[in-house]
Amino acid sequence: MTPQELKASILQLAIQGKLVPQLPEEGTGEELFLQIQAEKQALIKSGKIKKEKTLPEITEDEMPFDIPESWKWCRITECGVFISGYTPKPPELSDNGILPYFKVSDMNTPGNELFLVNTCNYLNSSTSKYFLKNTIVYPKNGGAVFTNKKRILAQDSVVDLNTGGYYPIAPLDLMFVYIFFSNIDFRKCYKGTALPTIDMDKLKSKLFPLPPLAEQKRIVAKIEELLPLIDRYEQAWSRLEDFNMRFPVDMQKSILQMAIQGKLVPQIPEEGTGEELFQQIQAEKQRLIKEGKVKKEKPLPNIVEDERPYDIPTNWTWVRFGDLGSYKKGPFGSAITKSMFVPKENGAVKVYEQKNAIQKDATLGDYYISREYFESKMKGFELFPGDIIVSCAGTIGETYVMPNEFEQGIINQALMRMKIFEPLYIPYFLVFFDFVLKKDAKSSSKGSAIKNIPPFEILKNYLVPLPPLAEQKRIVAKLEEILPLCERLK
Repeated sequence: MTPQELKASILQLAIQGKLVPQLPEEGTGEELFLQIQAEKQALIKSGKIKKEKTLPEITEDEMPFDIPESWKWCRITECGVFISGYTPKPPELSDNGILPYFKVSDMNTPGNELFLVNTCNYLNSSTSKYFLKNTIVYPKNGGAVFTNKKRILAQDSVVDLNTGGYYPIAPLDLMFVYIFFSNIDFRKCYKGTALPTIDMDKLKSKLFPLPPLAEQKRIVAKIEELLPLIDRYEQAWSRLEDFNMRFPVDMQKSILQMAIQGKLVPQIPEEGTGEELFQQIQAEKQRLIKEGKVKKEKPLPNIVEDERPYDIPTNWTWVRFGDLGSYKKGPFGSAITKSMFVPKENGAVKVYEQKNAIQKDATLGDYYISREYFESKMKGFELFPGDIIVSCAGTIGETYVMPNEFEQGIINQALMRMKIFEPLYIPYFLVFFDFVLKKDAKSSSKGSAIKNIPPFEILKNYLVPLPPLAEQKRIVAKLEEILPLCERLK
C-alpha cells in the first residue's frame, strides 16, 4: 500500500466512524445537528447569512456507507455556508492593507499544505468582501479544479473569483470538517469542458456523516497521532522505491563491470591468452595496411603501470582502443548539405544518419547524393558489412553493426565508422564500448547542449582489457543470459 493509499484509507475510516470507539456519554450527532441548526437560524435572523432553499430528504439509497448509530447523515450545506470569491478593483489594492488577498495560485506555495498564510497582495477591509478565518477554500473554476486542493484561511482574507469557500457553523470541529472535505474528490463535481467549474448543486447536496462533537475531536487527535507515523512510512517507502528503481540499473552496471574485469566467467588456460590474440589482430591490421584498405598511423604510446584502472586476469592483456580497429568520423558539415541531395535513382548513394544507429535499422532514411559526387569526394566515407556506426552528437554512443546486405551508402556528419580488426569478437568489443567508452565519452565530451564523442587523440588512447577470443564469446553468452533478468526487474 502506498503512503497516499494508507493516508486515504485512514481518512476514510475516520469519516466512517471506524477510527475511534463511540462513547454513549458523548451524546449523538442528532443532538449536535439541532444545535447547529439553532445557530444557523440565529445567523439568518441577524442577516449575517442568507436563507437557502430547502433540500430534499436523505434517502436510504443515497447513503454511501454505514455509520455508527450515534452519528447522523445530513447534507454538508446544512452544517455550514458556501461562499464565492471576489475579484477586487485596482483602487482597493494597498501595500499597507490589513486584509491578505489570495489567488488560486497561492495554494501552490510550498509549506502551505494545510493553512493558507503567505501572499504578496493586500487590500483595505473597508472596501472588500472577505472570508472569515477558518474558512475552507478550494479552486472553483478553471484547470485548478483538477488539482483537488483544499486549504484553510489562517485569518480573515479576501480570495479571488476562481476560489470557493465553506465556513463551518459552530459547534463543529474545523479539522474534522476539513478531513471530510479532503475525502471529496472535487474532480467529480465539475461541469463544463472549456472552463471546468464546480457544480455547486452537486457539492451542496453531498452527504456529511456527523458524529458528536467530542468524538470529532477524538478522531482529529487520533489522525494527528497517526500522521507522523505515515510520514515515517512515506520516507521508508520513498527510499524503497528509489532502491527498487536503481537496483536493476546498478545490478546491470555491476554485471558489466565484472565482465570487463574477468570476474563473470572462469579463465580456461587452454583458450590461450589475450596477448596471443592481440598479435593476431595486429597481423590482420598490417595486412589491411599493406593492401591499402587501412591507412598507416603513428604508433600509440606504450601502456604504463599507472594507467591501468584495475587488475585483470593474468591471461588477459591491456591494449589501446586505437590498436583494435580503424575509425573515421563523418565529413565536415559543408561537405554534405541539403542542396546536394538527389532523388533515389540513377545510381544515387544513400547518406546514413544518426537515426540508423539509434534505432538500429539500416532501412531508415531517404537522403541520397549523386554517384558522381560519391566517386569524386565521398568514397572514403563508404560503409561495408560488419562496420559499426556510432551516433556522435546529441544521443551519443549508440551503435549499430551494418548487416550483410544494405543499400550502398556513406556516413553523415553526425556518425563515426568503426572497422574492427579480426579476430576480435565484435559483440565483446561492443560490451566494452557501451559500458566504458560511451560513459567516458559522455562525461568528457565537449559542448554543453549537444555532447560529442571525444576527439580521436583521446578516444584512441582508451585502455581495453583483452581476453582470449573463446573467453570473449563465453562472456557475451553469459551476459545474454543474465542481462534480460535485469530488464525484467525494471
